[in-house]
Parts: sequence; structure tokens; C-alpha cells
Amino acid sequence: MAGQRRQNRILSPDFFKSDALELAPKLIGKYLVREYEGNIFRSIINEVEAYMGEEDLACHASKGRTPRTEVMYREGGHIYIYLIYGMYYMLNIVTGEKDHPQAILIRGTQEVSGPGRLTKFYHIDKSLNTKLLLPETGLWLEESNIELKYKTTPRIGVAYAKEWALKPWRYVAY
Repeated sequence: MAGQRRQNRILSPDFFKSDALELAPKLIGKYLVREYEGNIFRSIINEVEAYMGEEDLACHASKGRTPRTEVMYREGGHIYIYLIYGMYYMLNIVTGEKDHPQAILIRGTQEVSGPGRLTKFYHIDKSLNTKLLLPETGLWLEESNIELKYKTTPRIGVAYAKEWALKPWRYVAY
């Protein structure tokens, strides 16, 4: 929803220095906030997926440190954006400590379901890649004081990752 510059407690980059599996369920119920062309879009996150480093075959870091994945090796709180199918940007939040690549894919909010539709709705593109989640960059998360129940399921679209595809690392509010 577009709105004014009302602010709840902004989550600092330090908030994201936790392990992705510990942090992913905590993102359910937080506000995703985007400031774009003078408008504020704010909605509750209701679906995320965790990716756990070089050993996780579904994680981009499983191929090692590359120009594309370099941002994943930064400390938590950085934004990792990549393009799939040549047309959809994916919004990921880097988590954990420096040199331990982990990220959480934001798959949906209460207003928008699907990671490609989400980035289109929020005007999120590669220009945000490697930036910190802060109001100064135009993309951040806020506390909502809303607690949503969630379930875990296997991640979507990563069947190539064999047993890693079956990990229940997708968190969906219900």
C-alpha cells in the first residue's frame, strides 16, 4: 500500500547478522518498506525462503565466490538482487556474519504473492543490489508488532538441488 513516511522501528543491519534459519521465521510479520518516487509502499511479509551457504546446493553460493555472489559474503543487512528468466528480479536479504554466505528470499507480502510480482510491485531492480537495507537506500524493513502463525515447507523451484530441495526452509504465514 502506498502511504506517508510513517515509521515503525526500523530494523538495523545488525538485526540481519543472525543465521538465515534463525532469522527467516522472524521476518514473517515484519513490514517491507519501499520508498520510490516520493511514495512509500509498506506491506507485511508473509512468505520467505532461507538459503544456507556453499554446502546448500540450492544456494547461489554453492558455486563459490563469484562476481554475482560476492554480496552474499558480506555481513547481514545487504540486499542481493538477481534476475531470473531474463525478466524477474528476486529480492534477497543477506544474513549472518561476513564470509559465511546466507540469504533469505522474500517471496511475498500480504498484498503481493510471488517474488517476481513482488519486485515489480515495489519497483525493485538491480540498482539496489549490494546496498544496505536502510531508508537512505529506499528499501528497508520495520517492526510491525504483528505476530503471524506460519508453516514450513520445502523451497520452491530448486528441484535440481536434490536433497537440499526437500529442506523445510520456506516459511509461509497462514
